[in-house]
Parts: sequence; C-alpha cells; structure tokens
Amino acid sequence: MELSAELKIVMNEIKTILNSITITDAFLTDILKRLEAFGYVSTSEDAWIISFSIQKVENNIKNSCNVTSIPEGLNHTAVDMICGEFLFAKKQSGKLNGFNLETAVKQVQTGDTSVTFAVEGSKTPEQRLDSLLSYLMNNGKGDFTCYRKIRW
Repeated sequence: MELSAELKIVMNEIKTILNSITITDAFLTDILKRLEAFGYVSTSEDAWIISFSIQKVENNIKNSCNVTSIPEGLNHTAVDMICGEFLFAKKQSGKLNGFNLETAVKQVQTGDTSVTFAVEGSKTPEQRLDSLLSYLMNNGKGDFTCYRKIRW
C-alpha cells in the first residue's frame, strides 16, 4: 500500500517522535490507512497524538501479556486500538473536524466479520461514532490471553 506524500511526512514525524526500532513502516502504514478508511486523513499536526496512542496501546498490550513487544498475531488488534484511542482523543478535545460521521461509522468489516453499529435512524451519528470508538478500543482484547506469559 502506497502512502500519499502528506502521509509519508506524517509517518516520518511519528518515527522521529517514537525513536523506536520496534515499530515498522508497515505497522505505521496500517495505522494511517485504517484512519483513512474511516474517513480521517492524518496531518502533520496529528503526529504527536498518534505517537502517544501507539505508545499507550503498545504498553497496554505488553503489560497485559507480559511480553517485550506486540505479538504479530495482535497487530491488527493494536492498529484498531490505536485508531480508536487517537479518534477518541481528537473527539474529546473537540478537534475531530471534517470527520464525516454519517459515512464513517455505520459498519466495520474485517475479513469475514462485520459489525453494524446502527440500523438506519435508530442512533444519532455521534452515538454511532461512540459505538465505533468503543469497538476499536476494546475489540480483540480477549485475544490477549493467547499471548499472555506467566510472570515469575
């Protein structure tokens, strides 16, 4: 997946902020593309909060599983959690401008699994956004047990 010139700049800024060799370009690309799939195009101003969200989710997974890096099998879960944390922070700070609530939050499909957040007219766009954010931040946490190690 090729990133636009603006997203490449954002990715480089995130890499500079994180200064980490554990985060790959492919992982960062997945995050930026996932945000784009929800109708949010990242800018340079987002680099710090995306970096913070990455560190927050990475630490959560590492602490929950007692591992030193995010297991490969949890990469997609981590991407969704990072996107959820990022969009939640933007929403809570009132900076989720230009985000089309109508088109972005009716349904999420990953592989053969599909989650619909509202039947037409039953929820407001903001309620659907809240459902989406909750889904992104919490879905897949049950998979942590597959990678959990006993702490001695």
